[in-house]
Amino acid sequence: MKVLWAPWRIEYIRSPKYDGCIFCDFPKENRDRERLILYRGKHSFIIMNNYPYNPGHVMIAPYRHVGKWEELTDEELLEIMKLSQIMIKALKKAMDPHGFNMGVNIGRVAGAGIDDHVHLHIVPRWNGDTNFMPVIADTKVIPESLEEAYDELKKALEEVLREEEKP
Repeated sequence: MKVLWAPWRIEYIRSPKYDGCIFCDFPKENRDRERLILYRGKHSFIIMNNYPYNPGHVMIAPYRHVGKWEELTDEELLEIMKLSQIMIKALKKAMDPHGFNMGVNIGRVAGAGIDDHVHLHIVPRWNGDTNFMPVIADTKVIPESLEEAYDELKKALEEVLREEEKP
């Protein structure tokens, strides 16, 4: 069995939690950069993780408050999957990762930090992105600020979306 140590997540665990649902509340605001919303679709949107496992860690969530994957509408599910393809293209363009982890944590026991509003995680990965720092120094090195990553991903995402529109 392999073990993924993530001691840097303790900041998230110990931090005060948002009183509400970020996936419902943040899209209602007009503060996309501050709230790290990269893209708004018809049924779902892309938001960066404020406590990323790696730079470029994003989540795709439906606007509708739904806690069960099997209760997503066909339109929501299709758009979430299509946005995951587009976001992977943008991440490749902006950050050139060597691979990705994608997943949905369904239920608190499965690791869902917000378990009553489903969302898909996309985490870019690089060879050597887990190194001695988390193991020896109990520190995860995130080499880029959220704001810099946001700007980089927003630009790449806009380029990918323009390319997708071409006949």
